[in-house]
Amino acid sequence: MLTKRLIACFDVKNGMVTKARNFQDNIDIAPAQEVAKRIYDEQIDEIIFYDIMASAEKRMIDLPMVKRVAEEVFVPFTVGGGIRSLEDMYQVLKAGAEKISIDSMAVRHPEIITRGALAFGRQCMVLSMQVKKVPVTPQIPSGYEIAIDGARVFTGMDAIAWAKEGESRGAGEICVNSIDRDGTHQGYDLEITQAIAEAVNIPVIASGGAGTPEHLRRLFTETDVSAGIISSMLYSPRLPRNYTVAEIKAELGAAGIPLRPYREDL
Repeated sequence: MLTKRLIACFDVKNGMVTKARNFQDNIDIAPAQEVAKRIYDEQIDEIIFYDIMASAEKRMIDLPMVKRVAEEVFVPFTVGGGIRSLEDMYQVLKAGAEKISIDSMAVRHPEIITRGALAFGRQCMVLSMQVKKVPVTPQIPSGYEIAIDGARVFTGMDAIAWAKEGESRGAGEICVNSIDRDGTHQGYDLEITQAIAEAVNIPVIASGGAGTPEHLRRLFTETDVSAGIISSMLYSPRLPRNYTVAEIKAELGAAGIPLRPYREDL
């Protein structure tokens, strides 16, 4: 079995890490640079940073913030929010990111996936998908619809069909964000996560719902995903307790999940 990855995801607004529930009711946690440094020191495998207001405000991502975070972390670092062109991608990579996450812009202009993959390599392109469970229809046979703009606009697109198209256009990874599970701490949506993992031949990342190491154990034993995003369980005050990366890796290791080991000497 391939080594599984734990990815910390930070939604950032005005320089602060913020936490939502079902993409709403955000509460501020701490400055992004501070949170990133702490989680990196705890030996997280990767970090994803979303400037959640960049698209809505029709502006470029906060490049100074990207640079400050990149100066503190030395693991694969993915950045998303407000990226609309190859020049935007170049600026983000130049600021210290290793991967680009695209979501709403990819739905509106899917050719940007291919252009980014050709310019920077498909390993740089992460297609992020906001998915919500809906009634099955001929248009949405999977029962999961794609939303954009922070889950405010529904597109009528089927999640599995979009995942396949994203892969064919050059995405190197797919991140499945469950709108229904976001911030609920009730566990990942294993149904759509596994369905997409079976439908594509690139790594799939699960996002939305993690609250305990048991949720990650189920994710890694019941689906074929490559990675799980954790955020609330690391720092959210909405949870009765938070976990360190070392605690999570210890529990998953005891369950036989292959992970990059936690090193006591670092």
